[in-house]
Amino acid sequence: MEYKLLDKQVEFLTIPHNEPLDVAIYQGGYGSGKTWSGALLGILLAKKYPGSRGLVGAKEYELVRKTTLVSYLEHLEALGYKEKKHYTYNKVDKVIKFKNGSEILFSQLDNPEKFKSLNLHWAEIEEASQVGYSTIKGLLGRLRNTYRGKDWKNFRYRLFGHTNPQPNKDWIYECFVENKPSNYRLIIAPTTNNTYLPKHYVESLKDAYDEEYYNINVLGMFGDYNSGLVVKGFSDENKKQLRYCPDLPLHLTCDFNVDPMMWCIAHKDDENVYFIDEIVVENATTSICTEEFIRRYPNKEQEIIINGDASGDNRSTQSEFTNYATMRKLLKDAGYTNIKFQLRDYNPPILNRIAAFNARVKNAAGIRRLFVDPQKCKYLMKNINNLKYKEGTTIIDAPTINQIKQDRDKKFLLHIFDAASYLTEYYWRIK
Repeated sequence: MEYKLLDKQVEFLTIPHNEPLDVAIYQGGYGSGKTWSGALLGILLAKKYPGSRGLVGAKEYELVRKTTLVSYLEHLEALGYKEKKHYTYNKVDKVIKFKNGSEILFSQLDNPEKFKSLNLHWAEIEEASQVGYSTIKGLLGRLRNTYRGKDWKNFRYRLFGHTNPQPNKDWIYECFVENKPSNYRLIIAPTTNNTYLPKHYVESLKDAYDEEYYNINVLGMFGDYNSGLVVKGFSDENKKQLRYCPDLPLHLTCDFNVDPMMWCIAHKDDENVYFIDEIVVENATTSICTEEFIRRYPNKEQEIIINGDASGDNRSTQSEFTNYATMRKLLKDAGYTNIKFQLRDYNPPILNRIAAFNARVKNAAGIRRLFVDPQKCKYLMKNINNLKYKEGTTIIDAPTINQIKQDRDKKFLLHIFDAASYLTEYYWRIK
């Protein structure tokens, strides 16, 4: 059997760098050959490296069974491999075993803990955008193995996936566009790249879909990221490499969720706010976060202005001190001499805080007055890029406990936005 590959498929299969690990995402429109290409690569790796082990997974196993596994079996048949003679497929264990000792495991990717005991040479992800980044990191941690075949020339560990584009800035955009390492590759394959499709197919899609849907699902382009987002109008113009100024007042604005506890650090003037840093600690206490602030900003004479959650001034059942009283005591004991608290008597409605925050991001006149250092404030950036409303409402789509169990990265949504928006609402209240 001879395959004639499309140029984007060749780009996906071929590693252009010398790094020991290659991470590639094939992002394409309908009919662009995403799953077909991934299954072909998995078989090529299994045959080229005898005794290797690969894992193929998706958020739900039904997706693997009905799409990815089918593509693998179709490739094996087309390439002339006969079951029992060249390979076996165990439906119970969900594994293909080749005569050369290679294995391909098929699994649901709902829990990274399941893969802690696995050592893999490669992993493939169906509909990668549906899988949480914590699962991706878990799989990357499994791509290691002391065993290497003696004939494994030019071997590289590989993690590869394929997906439809998503209308929000998920981990794919963050890892492959905004903060792309040298060994990360994003291959964008529009439906039009597939020259084997009937000519009328693409034209029929153009007639059937609106422009945005066509751009995403046919051309493979990234979506309109402002659609449904809580933060509106944020762009590269709001991103700046910011410098800490020891001569200016330093604002520390707090949210007191325990896991994680998330605080923002900023400078401001009469009209502008500059988020220069953040403190994010899992399973934290107010004392731990305050001590981290003291470690990072040891200038005892600098004016420290504390903003944040008004409920932090209420007595906790776990301590005789309020959160802010704890902060004041620790800062004073550390030698800080100029501490001020600027807090509301009560927390304003979240929609008021959102309005104040967005007015700093970009007002109706197009003026931007809110700036973030994206390198030091990665969790604030994650919230700006991903925090959304529930569809058709003005209710923030906060992650549920079950969603956090499946993807622990989701627990970092909302709380740091709360911390930042307490500050903007306090100084620039929408009246």
